[in-house]
Amino acid sequence: MKRFISKGHKPESLKLPQARNAFHAWMLARLPRNDQLTLTQGNVYILPSRAGWAMLATLIVLLIAAINYQLNLGYLLTFLLAGSAAASMVVGHGNLRGLQLSLTHSGTQGGCFAHAPCPVQLKLHNARPSRRWGIGLALRDAVRTRSEGHSWTWVDVPEQGDAAVQLSFVPTQRGQQELPAITVLTRYPLGAFRVWALWRPASKVWVYPAPETHAPPLPAASPEAGGRSSAQVRSGEDFDGVRAYQNGDPLKLVVWKKAAQSFAAGSHQLVSRDRPFAHHHRLWLDVRHTGLADHEARLSRLTAWVLMAQQQGRTWGLRLPGGQEIAPGSGAQHATRCLEALAAS
Repeated sequence: MKRFISKGHKPESLKLPQARNAFHAWMLARLPRNDQLTLTQGNVYILPSRAGWAMLATLIVLLIAAINYQLNLGYLLTFLLAGSAAASMVVGHGNLRGLQLSLTHSGTQGGCFAHAPCPVQLKLHNARPSRRWGIGLALRDAVRTRSEGHSWTWVDVPEQGDAAVQLSFVPTQRGQQELPAITVLTRYPLGAFRVWALWRPASKVWVYPAPETHAPPLPAASPEAGGRSSAQVRSGEDFDGVRAYQNGDPLKLVVWKKAAQSFAAGSHQLVSRDRPFAHHHRLWLDVRHTGLADHEARLSRLTAWVLMAQQQGRTWGLRLPGGQEIAPGSGAQHATRCLEALAAS
């Protein structure tokens, strides 16, 4: 067997999956990317299922028996079942035709981490006055790598209503990536036919590096060059104790008593407590401070540090390989900017 394969001959069990994958790739390449899709007669496909092929074989056996023994009831049963199967093909196709799908949320809002589930939320809209039964949705990669019973999410869409579905996939690489294709499927009403459609969302998702599981504590803050000490600032005449609110300031630094007075006076100006020591002693998350040689391991540690600093309400800057530097800041937007920079490094 080894000699047979080494000479360039591949068994049929190896050729069929390759041909199937090539056909799927060609089929997906023809589909345009869009965050909204309406299923029509042009993008809904139908083929007999395994149960349908078994039913066809049974009908052939029944027909041969009815002809051989001249059984009128056999003819009646055969054509009754054949007519039911033909009617189910039309009903099943209509169960998908006209359904509207839209992408409501994905990793594009906030991103997700590598090797962790990334949620994708969808909305199914049914404009017709009758319910749509047994609609299954699954991400294309999940269908090909997992058993069918565990990869599909099934839902009924109410008449003139909506249904929300959440799917998830596990990205293996960091960076900005396209969402995988989505398969929409129904076997309603008899299961004799498999009616399906393919959908390629246009949105992309930021996949951040996987944070280190047991990362060391944050590095110590270092004083800024040329900055005055905390005692000097407090003893100076220019220290007021508060300053104007800046985007990204933690809510715990906002002086709510002064904010209430400002709102009562008709102004919407917020002020924050001044932290002179924090202004002149910055926390820098530097790739050189990770103490690791592997590039991906260093990014994982920096990701864990960014999450720690965000959770503790710290103000930090980020220094990446290649000389890229992000100025110190705080807040959710600053954390997202740092994580995206880590994902693109």
